[in-house]
Amino acid sequence: MLDGHAWAMLLRTAYLAVHRAADAVMALHRLTADQFVLLTLLAECDGVMQQDLVRRSGSDPNTVRAMLVLLERRGLVRRRAHADDGRARSVELTARGRSLQTTLWKTSAALRSRVTAAIPAGARSAMEAALRSLAAIADVEATPTEAKRPNSTRRPARRKPTAASK
Repeated sequence: MLDGHAWAMLLRTAYLAVHRAADAVMALHRLTADQFVLLTLLAECDGVMQQDLVRRSGSDPNTVRAMLVLLERRGLVRRRAHADDGRARSVELTARGRSLQTTLWKTSAALRSRVTAAIPAGARSAMEAALRSLAAIADVEATPTEAKRPNSTRRPARRKPTAASK
């Protein structure tokens, strides 16, 4: 029976294998798998707030912002101040972005079929429930201190000498 670490490593290995395969498909169009995720989320529900993309993509705000900036430079998305909240950004696909997303959706169909076929039909509902449960752990247990890497290569901040330490 696998322990928590072994399960985590197995999930990581599976995720990275699928992610690399998706990156290879998207690279043909100078896009990453993560950028394709954003284009697809926008194709499903255009004109959403940037924070909604963060929540729905499972990425952090800085990563989503950086990807949107790149996609905007390529003319694939448009960001505007949100009508109700001037501090928030509303994001939508451009015609070019919608066209590319449609092409990539068709191009990636074989990969999506292989991913689905790798999960036995009788296990798919249980697999979906387990993955949703695992994804919810991040929502419940994540704290700012847990986000820090335990073996960080960052040097600790220097403390100013105090009168007692002189």
